[in-house]
Amino acid sequence: MTENNLKITRSGFVGIIGLPNVGKSTLLNQLLGTKVSIVSPKPQTTRFNIRGVLTKDNYQVVFVDTPGIHDAKDLFNQIMVKEALNTLEEVDIILWVMDVTHRIPEEERILDLIKKAGKPAILALNKIDLIKKQELLPIIDYFSKLHDFHAIVPVSALKNDGLDRLLDEIIKILPEGPFYYEPDRVTDLPLSLLIAEIIREKVFMLTYQEIPYSTAVKVEEIREEPEKNLLYIQATIFIERDSQKGIIIGKGGRMLKKIGTLAREELEFLLGKKIYLDLWVKALKDWRERESHIRRLAIPFRE
Repeated sequence: MTENNLKITRSGFVGIIGLPNVGKSTLLNQLLGTKVSIVSPKPQTTRFNIRGVLTKDNYQVVFVDTPGIHDAKDLFNQIMVKEALNTLEEVDIILWVMDVTHRIPEEERILDLIKKAGKPAILALNKIDLIKKQELLPIIDYFSKLHDFHAIVPVSALKNDGLDRLLDEIIKILPEGPFYYEPDRVTDLPLSLLIAEIIREKVFMLTYQEIPYSTAVKVEEIREEPEKNLLYIQATIFIERDSQKGIIIGKGGRMLKKIGTLAREELEFLLGKKIYLDLWVKALKDWRERESHIRRLAIPFRE
């Protein structure tokens, strides 16, 4: 037997859970060193589970970024929360991300879910760059008494602080096993969904109040045009009411152009090729309340 045959590999699924807007997606992107999950300062940006794959010589971690767990009112948000809760049953390790600057009673619900799942759990105390060091110790002490966490790790996902230690703690409890994905794979997200998510991120960045949450994006066509050396993408931004179309389009089409420009620039950077992005806006009445509409928009919720 060669030394290579004797090499032990570790692999497993790590569910990233938490309340909305605690920095789960930022943490995932930083751990991977590339963007697979969109981010915005608004809560409930992540709508479905996104897998990010980190592979090194002897281990592979499949992170599962989940929608924020919250008190869901409409059908769409209820499905989002169900996605996150199902993840707890399917992963090997739970990574609970908490915002240390915004402590709220709903944290107790997350803790109850972790205890019920009975999986090894790590608590990542995020956004430590925004508080004083002396405020951190009581938080660590408090949660260490509430549950037998494998580790409690203070981090700043935005500043890339503490992530090496966090990864070390994950690897310590990663099960032995073969890799699930080829080593150069960083996500299992189809190209059409990645494009749709980047466009939706720009809508979240540039619009306010209810508009971002009333929006969904569906990529209708992706076409290589070798003679022009570009990738043609046609996508539709769906909103819930005709009255919202004017906000997305903007005066003289300026808002839609801004959304398109920002999305195109990022997609060109991510995909490494010139892109022609053709955006349309359509109303799909109350799509968040109708399962048939949610399916039409190609949002990848499980059955």
